[in-house]
Amino acid sequence: MNEILEQFQKIGIIPVVVLNDAKDAKPLAKALIDGNLPCAEVTFRTEAAAESIRVMSEAYPELLVGAGTVLTTQQVDQAVSAGAKFIVSPGLNPCVVSYCIQKGVPVCPGIVTPGEIEQAMELGLDVVKFFPAEPSGGLPMIQAMCAAYTTLKVMPTGGINEKNVVDYLKNDKILACGGSWMVKSSLIENGEFEQITQLCRQAADIVKRIRG
Repeated sequence: MNEILEQFQKIGIIPVVVLNDAKDAKPLAKALIDGNLPCAEVTFRTEAAAESIRVMSEAYPELLVGAGTVLTTQQVDQAVSAGAKFIVSPGLNPCVVSYCIQKGVPVCPGIVTPGEIEQAMELGLDVVKFFPAEPSGGLPMIQAMCAAYTTLKVMPTGGINEKNVVDYLKNDKILACGGSWMVKSSLIENGEFEQITQLCRQAADIVKRIRG
C-alpha cells in the first residue's frame, strides 16, 4: 500500500475541510495538529482551496494535506502545485485517476457500485472512497458489496459522524473515514479553532480506542 494511504490508516479519521478564506488555513492546520488529526482533505469547491493548501503545506510540512472534490486533470495540477500530497474525487473519472497515477500522486476516487470498484481495480487501485456513504447504504452496503473484493480497502465519506464512525472503524474493510463534524465551516469562519482542536482530539481518541 502507498505510504500516504498507510498514513490514512494510522490517522483513521480524515478531516474534510471547506475553506472560504485562505486566512483561516494556517490556524486550522495548527488546530488539526494540536488535535492529533494531522491531516486535511481540502475540498476544491472554493476559490480559496489551492491557496489554502499552499499555506497549510508551507506552514506545517508535517501535516498531510490533500485536495478533495477534484473533478479535472487541471485541478490535479493546481492542487499538486500548491502542495497537495493526495487527490480525492467524488466519483470515478478514469481520466483523472490515470493522470494521478501517471504523475505518481495517490488518488482515491468515489464509488457506489461493484462495477465502479472493478473499474478502479482495473486502473490499479486498491483503495476507493465510498461516497456518499450513509445515503448509499452505509456500512451494511460496504460489507455486502465488498465481500467479493478481498484486497480492497474503503474510505467512506458522507454522513459520517462521531456516533456512527465507531462501527465503521471496527470493520476490517475500512482504511479510514472522511468526516467534517470536527471542522464545520461555521467553526472555521467564527475562528473557533480551540473548539476544533477539542473535537479533533475526541475523534483521535475514538481511533486510538478502536485501533490502538
